[in-house]
Amino acid sequence: MRPHEGGTAGTPALRPVEQTDRSIFSKGGRVSYTACVQMLQGKVAVVTGGSRGVGRGVASELARQGAKVFVTGRSEADLQRIDGVVGIRCDHRVDAEVAAAFQQIASEGGEVELLVNNVWGGYERMVEGGEFTWARPFWEQPLWRWDAMFAAGVRAHYHASQLVTPGMVARRRGLIVNISFWAAQKHIGNVAYGVAKAATDKMTADMAVELAPHGVAVVSLYPGLVRTEKVMEAAAWLDLSNSESPEFIGRAVAALAADADVMRHTGKVLVAAAVAKEYGFTDVDGKSPRPLALADV
Repeated sequence: MRPHEGGTAGTPALRPVEQTDRSIFSKGGRVSYTACVQMLQGKVAVVTGGSRGVGRGVASELARQGAKVFVTGRSEADLQRIDGVVGIRCDHRVDAEVAAAFQQIASEGGEVELLVNNVWGGYERMVEGGEFTWARPFWEQPLWRWDAMFAAGVRAHYHASQLVTPGMVARRRGLIVNISFWAAQKHIGNVAYGVAKAATDKMTADMAVELAPHGVAVVSLYPGLVRTEKVMEAAAWLDLSNSESPEFIGRAVAALAADADVMRHTGKVLVAAAVAKEYGFTDVDGKSPRPLALADV
C-alpha cells in the first residue's frame, strides 16, 4: 500500500527540514495559500503516473488551481476519468513511449514549468501465489521487484527530469518534485524499497547541485498516510485519524510551485504536512495532518 513514500539514511543534508512558520512574503506581508496559488494559472505541469492514488490527487489539485496539467499513466481508462487534465497513455519503462509523451506535451502545452515524478512500479504483485511476499528478507525476494522499483521508479524519474530540464534551464526557472518516502531513512517493508527511495533522495540532492546555478529547484516530497484507493480498501484495519487526502499532497506541490523563493528548499527532503504548516493550508476536509518524523514511521 502507499502510505506514502522516500530520504537517504545517515546523510544530514537529506534529512527533512524542520517545521517552520516561514511563509511566502510579498511587500512585507504574508501571502495566503489562496493568493499564492493564483500564480499557477496557465503554468504547464506534468504528473507522471498520475492515473490514480497520490498522482491523481496532485493532478486534480493543480488543475483546480488553474495549471495546464498533463498526466501520464498506463491505464487509458483511468486517465479518461480525471477532470481538467490531459491524459497520455505511457509506460515509463519504454523510452520511446516516454519521448513521444513529452513531445506531445511540448506540442500541446509548451515548456514544462513543473514536473511531479510520481510514477512507481514497486507495489505490484505484493501477493504471489496467495502469499504476501513484500516483507520477505532480501535473499528471498524476487529480482523482478528490484527491477520494477528502479525501472518504473528511479530511472523513470531520472528520464522525465532529463526531458524537461533543458527548457527550465533556458528560462532559469522551474520545479521538479520527486515523490519519495521515509523508507529511504528507515527499514520499511524490504531492502529494495529502501534502496530505491534512498536513490530517489540522493538523485534529488545531486540534481539540485547541478541545477542551482540555473535557478531551477528540485525537492523530494514525503506524503504521510494517504487515503489512496488501495489504502481505503484496507481502511477497516488502519488508523486513518492522521491520514491525508491525495489532494493534500497536490496542495503542497502547488504551494511550492507558486513560491518565488522556492530555491531555499532545493535539494531537501520535505514532508507534505510540514509544508502545509509553512504555507498555511489545510486538507480538503479542513483538517491539518500532523507532520510525521522518522520516529513515527
